[in-house]
Amino acid sequence: MSRVLVIGCGGVANVAIRKCCQVDDIFTEICIASRTKYKCDELAAELKDQTSTKITTAQVNADNVEELIALINSYKPDLVMNIALPYQDLTIMDACLACGVNYMDTANYEPEDTDDPEWRAIYNKRCEEQGFSAYFDYSWQWAYREKFEKAGLTALLGCGFDPGVTQAYCAYAKKHEFDEIDTIDILDCNGGDHGYPFATNFNPEVNLREVSAPGSYIENGKWVEIPAMSIKREYDFDCVGQKDMYLLHHEELESLAQTIPEVKRIRFFMTFGQSYLTHMRCLENVGMLSTTPIAFEGQQIVPIKFLKALLPDPASLGPRTHGKTNIGCIFTGKKDGKEKTYYIYNVCDHQECYKEVKSQAISYTTGVPAMCGALMLLTGKWSKAGVYTVEEFDPDPFLDALDKHGLPRIENHNPVLVD
Repeated sequence: MSRVLVIGCGGVANVAIRKCCQVDDIFTEICIASRTKYKCDELAAELKDQTSTKITTAQVNADNVEELIALINSYKPDLVMNIALPYQDLTIMDACLACGVNYMDTANYEPEDTDDPEWRAIYNKRCEEQGFSAYFDYSWQWAYREKFEKAGLTALLGCGFDPGVTQAYCAYAKKHEFDEIDTIDILDCNGGDHGYPFATNFNPEVNLREVSAPGSYIENGKWVEIPAMSIKREYDFDCVGQKDMYLLHHEELESLAQTIPEVKRIRFFMTFGQSYLTHMRCLENVGMLSTTPIAFEGQQIVPIKFLKALLPDPASLGPRTHGKTNIGCIFTGKKDGKEKTYYIYNVCDHQECYKEVKSQAISYTTGVPAMCGALMLLTGKWSKAGVYTVEEFDPDPFLDALDKHGLPRIENHNPVLVD
């Protein structure tokens, strides 16, 4: 029996909450909190007769630490699931520390205001020292390690699919398949079609920042940064087919380089269609992806926020998206002195996800791991004080839970490698 506070009520949170309610012997009480309380109320009303989980709702501004503290102290949860925006990771972590509650999220911290002088100074120093220029990195949350250790609390970072399940795949490969891992290629393929000329499958601000940033990868312990979308490969994905994929910077590369230090190269690839890339480049060229406010008719507006208001809501894509996703990791390395390869991945169907939880597969593949990560913490299968990424815990019970709750693994011991 447990009481959980979920902060956020967007597409991913919607999936995670619905999946929690399917495991109502563990998630006996849930409070859904968001700035837009009516969304929480609508979801709670829909789920009321479908689960024995007791669902309540609350309004909270997740940018405000004092509001968060008041809510947490009032509800007294066993765990706070942060499924809001990555901009709010630090305020929610601060509130959890103040209230003595375990914490988890699905994506690492990045600032909403990338022009803030204080943040920019730290960012510029990190770029120079580390060698990659993405706005998001783990350093801000890793700085909380000692605080969480001293408080006897657990903070689980990035428990979605990528990051999240991909890191569990790496831990599983290290534990069961390899004595030494030489290379890791993380492949994220979305073969879905929503019918729009241009739309993003999750928050447009976060998505477009990530995709338009320079790519980077780890080689021989160092970051190698490249111009955005400058490395392209083709791959024939199981259940999806031949797709173009591009090398991106992604957060799990940073943690995996530390937790699997012998690895010689780690790369992340994501598939994109030409229509998406053409639209994105056009929008970038005219300044619509900028996070810097501009003056327009007497008001200050942020171009990418205005673009977000024009694009389809990712939560609305579910009923019209068809096709499958395929996300996983390809490894090379050694076992018992012999060279070997291994591929572990999941295939997820957009329409099947919609039938189950009224969401497309992008939200499903993030929301289900969030529920399974919470399940690990609440049942004590993952329990140690401090701040951790997924691969730092035992992958076996987590992957078993994913198999059971909608994201079963598929294994290939003779995969085609990415050149």
